[in-house]
Amino acid sequence: MSSVSRALVVLTGAALAVLLGAAPALAHGFSSTVYANVTAPETGHVRTELGLEYDLLVVSAADYEKDDPLFRQGTAAFSDQDPAKQAAALDAHAASVMKYVSERFRVTTPDAACTPTQDGGFGIEQREGVPYARLVLDYQCPAAESHEVHSALFPDTESYVRDTKTIVTYDLDLTSGSAALDASKPSFSTQQPWTERFWEFFRLGAEHLLTGLDHILFLLALIAGSRRLREIVLAATTFTLAHSVTFILAALGLVHVPASIVEPLIALSIAIVAAWPLWQLWRGKGHGMELETEGHFSLDRAGWIRLGVVFCFGLAHGLGFASALGIDTAWSWTLLWSLLVFNVGIEVVQLAIIAVVFPLLMLVRRSSPAAPRWSSGAIAAGVSVMGLTWFVERVFAL
Repeated sequence: MSSVSRALVVLTGAALAVLLGAAPALAHGFSSTVYANVTAPETGHVRTELGLEYDLLVVSAADYEKDDPLFRQGTAAFSDQDPAKQAAALDAHAASVMKYVSERFRVTTPDAACTPTQDGGFGIEQREGVPYARLVLDYQCPAAESHEVHSALFPDTESYVRDTKTIVTYDLDLTSGSAALDASKPSFSTQQPWTERFWEFFRLGAEHLLTGLDHILFLLALIAGSRRLREIVLAATTFTLAHSVTFILAALGLVHVPASIVEPLIALSIAIVAAWPLWQLWRGKGHGMELETEGHFSLDRAGWIRLGVVFCFGLAHGLGFASALGIDTAWSWTLLWSLLVFNVGIEVVQLAIIAVVFPLLMLVRRSSPAAPRWSSGAIAAGVSVMGLTWFVERVFAL
């Protein structure tokens, strides 16, 4: 093996080690998503429904208010996985929770801040397989033509939270739409131009793929099973089209699958797609693609089956993306456009990863006659094992 091949093997192995080693760091609680639905039921009032990750809310509010009883009762209810006890813990310490939330999630007008009061008790619901607290706030606001929403929940003194995305949907000031807030852009105005809103969702889609280890490994599995650049681009685009379909169905309220099914299915999809090149190598048929002359290629039966498998699993990954954005009810077509822009961000990052990884893999494959087999086999085997490990973990965890 040449020195170039050895170097590439070391780099590839190091990259996989970093990715696989990062799995525990990507566990629940390292990053979070807040969901907010903001409406104006009548003049002078802004109603906000918040969805906040339960355990983070308990720990953050208790730490902020030095409320040890909230911490003990709330964490015990979380350990018991009892929604009734979880809601009761929040209700018993509503003042502490309200002070924390109201100082970090604000609605203002150009002239003054709106005053929040809690509307009803706390509710508990499941999102992405973890409990979320539902909190409804009624903001009293002076008459104004525009409002601004500001969110700085969780990534404050809580060093265990890497970042928080706040997904806002709104029907306010005779306009409706959606916005994505984070530490770099913690607020938005209802007068914000649509181009800025779409850029936020494009960036959110790009970041979601880059920080989603399971989706990156799925993409690596596709790359390992392809021999030509056009093959992997076709497979990746098929994957994007599939989860676009799921997005549309979820946004229209036509499909909703619980995380207890989606999350293990995503892990299983990684293992199966990664095992495809191993199966092809075992059968002695390369990568399942028959090349034509003059640089063109056509798909044989195995190639079409592979694309079909990718499309089906793309539907499952789309459910995971939809769950990450809190799509569990029928939302507006305005939000749907934002979600499609989110998908474009995912596709652009996919193509960027392909543009970087595939040429390196091709250099390794051309370094020796046996390189195509061991390079694809090594990547596929590692990704497949990781997928199976996640599948078992998620089945028992959910």
